[in-house]
Amino acid sequence: QVQLVESGGGLVQPGGSLRLSCVASGLTFRNYTMSWYRQAPGKERELVAGITGGGGRTNYADSVKGRVTISRDDAKNTVYLQMNSLKVEDTAVYFCKAEGIIIGVPFEFWGQGTQVTVSS
Repeated sequence: QVQLVESGGGLVQPGGSLRLSCVASGLTFRNYTMSWYRQAPGKERELVAGITGGGGRTNYADSVKGRVTISRDDAKNTVYLQMNSLKVEDTAVYFCKAEGIIIGVPFEFWGQGTQVTVSS
């Protein structure tokens, strides 16, 4: 059974930092592309950042470039999202997603999310 468990969310003031973590179990983590998405109230879920298996390539939404870094530790089955210079508009529930292929069939798995609130 695949599980993704996010942590690290919370309340932070504008300009502050947070590091989100997502621990995966039940899958061969190194083979999966890992991504962070977010969903603000009344808005669609959007990609924040992604990192390929092995960490060879990363991509970021334009809205977070320069402020956010995605990384992974395959030994710990964990993907991180370091967020700096946080803005009120970064407030959202942040979700972790794993994408991979099992016996030729693409799969994706989602975590339950962690709330990030940026407010003074």
